[in-house]
Amino acid sequence: MRTTSAMALAGRQTKPATRLFLGLLTWIVVLLFFFPVLWMALNGFKTESDADTTTPHFFFKPTLSEYKSVWKGAGGLNGLKPFLEHSITITFCSTLIVLLLALPAAYALSIRPVPKWRDVLFFFISTKMLPIVGAIIPLFIIARDLHVLDTEKLLIVLYCALNLPIAVWMLRSFLLEVPAEVIEASRVDGAGVIRQLRSVIIPVISPGLAATALICFIFAWNEFFLAVNLTTIKGATVPIYLVGFVQPEGPFIAHLSAAASVACLPVLLAGWAAQDKLVRGLSMGAVK
Repeated sequence: MRTTSAMALAGRQTKPATRLFLGLLTWIVVLLFFFPVLWMALNGFKTESDADTTTPHFFFKPTLSEYKSVWKGAGGLNGLKPFLEHSITITFCSTLIVLLLALPAAYALSIRPVPKWRDVLFFFISTKMLPIVGAIIPLFIIARDLHVLDTEKLLIVLYCALNLPIAVWMLRSFLLEVPAEVIEASRVDGAGVIRQLRSVIIPVISPGLAATALICFIFAWNEFFLAVNLTTIKGATVPIYLVGFVQPEGPFIAHLSAAASVACLPVLLAGWAAQDKLVRGLSMGAVK
């Protein structure tokens, strides 16, 4: 309480000029980070002649031709729709499975720690230390022998394996913030583990769940290496589709910008929908 009061008092004592400077600096940094995304979206509304120039064109006649060609397909390339469907299915399924597996694992590593829980945590995080390129050949051989190459199922399983360690670590940190008194009171009332998770723990850590889900969603949506090596058509995702626009000759900036803008929309919408819970989730435990 004293620490929080001292921080609040220090904030009130900050000079107006300092607050104005910090505010302007924050906006400048935000605009610098956001400008490439804005420029990409604007290029999608240009023709190739306007987009592929040495001098940037800020004033131009907007057109939807590139966005239409991205959706319907053009220049010998298929439309975005099948790739988008693959990415949505793979991302949502893998994220849901990761949360279903990570929550009980995090519970066993925080609220009711299993023996040698530190070793278990290290094992989870150690799986992220191996470069994925070192495992691509065994993964390819296993997938080939199981006849699951170029399928959505294969990427769902692999993306679960990639995101599960991160999800366990994140959810464990959120579960450690749940008051022990609340959990003990539910036990006294006769609540079992399932009821504790459903009625007590999940409502408390819902912001943390949203933050974890969004991070897993972003990682799965943007993953490229496994998708490009283990899929071709039937399981190809949006990043694979985007690579097809990079050509050795001929203009492609406007078309690629339009495709990349559409590919970013699901992540932006997911972040916008969960922004309140995301901010609360990422700041859980930051202030005591």
